[in-house]
Amino acid sequence: MRESGRPVDISVPDVLALVESFDPTADGRALASVEQTTELLESSPAPFSRASYQPGHITASAVVLAPDRQHVLIVYHERLRRWLQPGGHVELDDTTVQDTARREVLEETGIRLDASAIPSLVGIDVHEIPATSAEPYHLHHDLMFQFTAGTHTVPSTEHRATWCPIADLPRFGVDGPFLRGVARALRTTTPLRD
Repeated sequence: MRESGRPVDISVPDVLALVESFDPTADGRALASVEQTTELLESSPAPFSRASYQPGHITASAVVLAPDRQHVLIVYHERLRRWLQPGGHVELDDTTVQDTARREVLEETGIRLDASAIPSLVGIDVHEIPATSAEPYHLHHDLMFQFTAGTHTVPSTEHRATWCPIADLPRFGVDGPFLRGVARALRTTTPLRD
């Protein structure tokens, strides 16, 4: 769904506080991404708009662990021709960036997530998006959240999705930020909602 002229209702101060609370210890790329994302949130009039190309916009993705915590959900991205975590652009109906990540998981994989767990931020990565005929070169400031799936079954969807054993992720060519997000997710104990 593409945006209309109406602005997204996500709170910039809430997202800024979330980004500033993230600890990128020993991860130089994540540290640089935190700084760039903070600057975007402080200076852009529309940081969640997918039509904001200078310098880019916020996206959200998910590290989805299987109930056994031994597998992680990956999706094959046809245009980029590589395996990634589920994720995408903020849409008008999203009220938080966590909602964006949750919605993208459902849309891309059909997987229902454990609703009793609060998703934690396990990665921030600013990466380049090449120009296409529809949009210019820009940056995605991606916020990666940890989720746990309610099932180990992947429904049939239009996207190619699979559970990958965590030890096999390098064989699927996933990038360093995703690998580090998975490592953080495995170290994180997700608190239950009251």
